[in-house]
Amino acid sequence: MRFLLPLWLLALLTTALTVGAGPADAATTTTVTVDGGQAGRVFDGIGAISGGGGNSRLLTDYPAAQQSQILDYLFKPGYGANLQLLKLEIGGDANSTDGSEPSIEHARGQINCNAGYEFWLGEQAKARNPDIKLYGLAWAAPGWINGGFWSTDTINYLISWLGCAKQHGLPISYLGGWNERGHDVDWYIQLRSALNAAGYGSVQIVGDDSGWGVADDMAANSAFNNAVSVIGAHYPCAGGDGGSADTCSSTSTAKNNGKPLWASENGSLDMNGGAPALIRSIVRGYVDARMTAYLNWPLVAALYPNLPYATVGLATAPSPWSGSYTIGENTWATAQVTQFAQPGWTFVDSASGYLGGAESNGSYVTLTSPNRTDYSTILETTTAGAAQTVNVHVQGGLSTGPVHVWATRVNSPSAATDFVHTQDVTPQGGSYSLTLQPGWIYSVTTTTGQGKGTATGPASHALALPYSDGFDNDATGTQARYLSDMQGSFEARPCADGRSGQCVQQVAPVKPIEWQDDSDAFTLAGDTTWSDYTVTADVDLQQAGMVELFGRAGTQNRPQSHQAGYELRVADTGAWSLVRSSAGGALSTLASGTHTALGTRTWHTLALGFSGDRITATLDGTALGAATDSTYAAGQIGLGVVGYQTDLFDNLSVTANPPGNHGGILKDRNSGLCADVPASSQTDGTQLALWDCNGGANQSFTATPAGQLTVYGGAKCLDVDGSGTADGTKVQIWTCNNTAAQQWTVGADGSVVNPHSGKCLDATKAGTAPGTLLEVWSCNGGANQQWDRGSSTSLLRGQESGRCVDVPALSQADGTRPTLWDCNGGANQTWTSTPTNQLTVYDSKCLDVVGGATADGSPVAIESCDNTPAQQWRVRADGSVVNVGSGSCLDVAGHGTANNTALDIWPCNGQANQIWRRS
Repeated sequence: MRFLLPLWLLALLTTALTVGAGPADAATTTTVTVDGGQAGRVFDGIGAISGGGGNSRLLTDYPAAQQSQILDYLFKPGYGANLQLLKLEIGGDANSTDGSEPSIEHARGQINCNAGYEFWLGEQAKARNPDIKLYGLAWAAPGWINGGFWSTDTINYLISWLGCAKQHGLPISYLGGWNERGHDVDWYIQLRSALNAAGYGSVQIVGDDSGWGVADDMAANSAFNNAVSVIGAHYPCAGGDGGSADTCSSTSTAKNNGKPLWASENGSLDMNGGAPALIRSIVRGYVDARMTAYLNWPLVAALYPNLPYATVGLATAPSPWSGSYTIGENTWATAQVTQFAQPGWTFVDSASGYLGGAESNGSYVTLTSPNRTDYSTILETTTAGAAQTVNVHVQGGLSTGPVHVWATRVNSPSAATDFVHTQDVTPQGGSYSLTLQPGWIYSVTTTTGQGKGTATGPASHALALPYSDGFDNDATGTQARYLSDMQGSFEARPCADGRSGQCVQQVAPVKPIEWQDDSDAFTLAGDTTWSDYTVTADVDLQQAGMVELFGRAGTQNRPQSHQAGYELRVADTGAWSLVRSSAGGALSTLASGTHTALGTRTWHTLALGFSGDRITATLDGTALGAATDSTYAAGQIGLGVVGYQTDLFDNLSVTANPPGNHGGILKDRNSGLCADVPASSQTDGTQLALWDCNGGANQSFTATPAGQLTVYGGAKCLDVDGSGTADGTKVQIWTCNNTAAQQWTVGADGSVVNPHSGKCLDATKAGTAPGTLLEVWSCNGGANQQWDRGSSTSLLRGQESGRCVDVPALSQADGTRPTLWDCNGGANQTWTSTPTNQLTVYDSKCLDVVGGATADGSPVAIESCDNTPAQQWRVRADGSVVNVGSGSCLDVAGHGTANNTALDIWPCNGQANQIWRRS
């Protein structure tokens, strides 16, 4: 039956688009001969990666109905992504990007085959698609291993992991070495021998999950070549991790080896915006580099939204208590391949290439079934600027019957244009023509059975308070509900020291072999929107050391030690401290003292409370101390230890507190300037204006539980002139009187709303100059109506280069000049925009124009902070970073895009080398 489309969608699919002009936008005609007598390499499949790490964690806590729906979209044939490969992390008790995946063997000889969730996920995938192939890879390894990762101990550990997989009924088809850490030739040879001896001769080794250099060593060493079955490289397409993937590459040595070449990790792409690059990686990965498999990192972002890469993957699932989830455009881009070709099909090299012979027009690949009867052609026009015509002729025994056309518009995602059966075409004399619109993926096939799932998740909502968990329903060796380990491993274990029932214990007894930087062992839980609350937990120190209770945990940058939030730390000696940690990795002590020694092997109760900017700490019901700090207004809770002690936790609870005062600046996201009472006036009727942020009393506004925004310590209130409701009514200070004109709601989205008028605090005409007056205006979500309350920490990623502002070699020396470098989230790439307009790194150094210069091309450096204009920067919503002293913008010298390119200041011009994305 012919598939009928709505008229509007039919018009969208068949009407050519005109976008710009020039050669790249030219319409072309491409002739493709699909010949069943021609062939290429064998297709190994499209898959995704659960791991690297913790990115699937929350799936296990989803309600059964929504959990099954998500898994169907990922694995069920003819429903969604229809994945054909699944790579599982072999846990090592250490953070491997977004969390720490538990080891099956925390201590030598103590194996728990039910640790973590990767085997569970493999079972779910196999249940939906019995043909899916599984692949294991380690990022980290438990600390008991002797001799480092490249050791016999690690080989034995991997074989134990394979044994656990077998217990779960999971045949592992592929096994890697150490993720992105190169290779040890002798180790791989030993691994092959050990696998054969242990009965795993069918497990194929992938080498080396880093780059193509492994092929050179394979060519030079026949034993190494014989040990490795698949050559796997990471991010082999243009732009690397999260890059554009306009072109892909391998090496002649790799291609000449004759073994399969895989993009064994690729992606790092937003679940919607990354779909064009995802399909280019797959199609151009074969056209350019003869790669026959693609594994997307990650499978799903089933993780808390304050962690890195929170929207990266095929779908997002950040809210298990609500069951809410979102299926991303990446799912449908993947389905445009996986639902039309199966592993074992063969590429047809002569029917694969670039439309019109140019990368700018798009690309295509053709695959044929093993019996050389069916075929599918995947075409993408994601870089095209005009419609493309394709004339196809089929011969060589392939079916010349009707072909079915399915399409997804990935450049402008919409549910209505996701995975649509657009038409059926009957070839005439084996020939037919197609017109392809820009920004789409098309799959043309002689097969049937494709389909698109229809399930949708419920709306998201916050995790309600009070919340508690006594862990008594958790089986020994499993992870407790909602706890997401960042470092170490927190598992349910029997309580000790006179307490019955189940507790949570940090069970990694020594520092693991890590994949990224070290940190204390800790786990996070709860809702990032929780604000005023008290978190309480019972603790039992098993050894001398220190336990931690986290609150208002917010943004985490890589590595996991860069966790913004507050920590209550208590040692067995009785020493305690209340600490603020930053997303830049710095710790600041807010209060500290000494209590009677707690000792070890005895139970105590810790509590950390928040009400507005007031923070309190108690031990066994007695106050330890308090602090006032407004840096973080909301965030999660967490449990931790300083180091790797095996301490116990029980009776976790979170209860709501009355709201309190929240102090801070109001920084306009559009201009990077602050709401300011001019000349520090305290006169009623003084209209507010924008001014350079200085953190002064005339820029410090306190949001009170009564809904007022006060300044000067509560002496004056933010007020709408004359209780007006019209657009353009001025915003002023006035003696507080509790009228409706002085009521304000500070939203999580940055809006500051006067409920009386229904208007938003607004910088007049989106002005960006100091002195721009403030008023109320109809709320429109504009950047000049969005206000930040305090410090903001992020990377600064260049739009033109895709690389980040980096302090070379982690130097903290004054005068070190930042350059561009591949983004890695390190402390030397983590910049904080402060309430006084500084850009700090390491929480102690400021970005500075060398010598306070103002001339075009003057270089920048890091220096000890001195609050001079040369060290003040307005980080604006348009992506520009404006130096206050010179009025010029942070600029990449000469439009360079390579690593080590110098940075300078240059007159602001809005060009791509002056645009910085905060990510």
